[in-house]
Amino acid sequence: MTAAVPRPQTSEVVPVGIGWRHPHHAELLQRQPALDFVEVHSENFFAPGGAARAVLRQSREHYPVSLHGVGLSLGSACGIDGTHLDRLAALVAEIEPVRVSDHACFARGPMSHSPAHNVHASDLLPTPFTHQALDAMCDNVQRVQDRLRRPIAVENLSAYVRWRANELAEPEFLNTLARRTGCHLLVDVNNIFVNALNDRLQGSLQDPMVACRHWLDAVEPGAVAELHLAGHVDCGDIVIDDHGSRVVPPVWALYQHALVRFGAVPTLIEWDTDVPPLQVLLDEASTARDHAGQALETAAA
Repeated sequence: MTAAVPRPQTSEVVPVGIGWRHPHHAELLQRQPALDFVEVHSENFFAPGGAARAVLRQSREHYPVSLHGVGLSLGSACGIDGTHLDRLAALVAEIEPVRVSDHACFARGPMSHSPAHNVHASDLLPTPFTHQALDAMCDNVQRVQDRLRRPIAVENLSAYVRWRANELAEPEFLNTLARRTGCHLLVDVNNIFVNALNDRLQGSLQDPMVACRHWLDAVEPGAVAELHLAGHVDCGDIVIDDHGSRVVPPVWALYQHALVRFGAVPTLIEWDTDVPPLQVLLDEASTARDHAGQALETAAA
């Protein structure tokens, strides 16, 4: 029998940040609203020098910065792109971010007509939850952490296909990854809900909220370093994680469940498409603080 995991301490205040996108660069620096951190996509700031890097350095004077990547391709069997990793390492050394993260996915693979050359798919493709895929991801995560000299956080994916070869449940796959490499986990609550809704559209009889709570309960609390919240769009035959709208009530409810489980984990509001005025994101951040307060009161009761 597995030993019970102690409940995390919940006396802290949950740090809340927003994804800082180009339309809000100037306004955020001018207004300097009360945020605990901002998060940017690492690849947007890879170019040394220039205006983008200067803006990021300026933001670092006012806020802790979290670097969230989309291009490491941690699940690729062909390994990590060395040039990409070098650029990330240079950015990390200059900005000294509070966290570095990327996705549990693959995006690189050998070209069929030229196996010696790899091609990047420019998409976050789901990794099969097999022991072989786990070995590959552990190797890649370890290489990244050795290069950066720090743990990274690995995010669960919103996936629109399922591998028939899966041997492990997703939480078990991620828990084992964290145990073997010492990496952290970035739990995207909206991604879990999107996957559960799509499972229902594919014929699953399990209630999506029940499925999501079971998923969260299966993740080891001590490994979770950050939570993500975002909106999604229901297209009728599929639900898309588009980060283009407000967080919906079921995801807020799951967020509270996650905080009771994981404790006062830093939380990010993501909004990447149809980016609204900055005040909308700040309002969502305020709502996150309200829900976090309620969750921590419940956990302490």
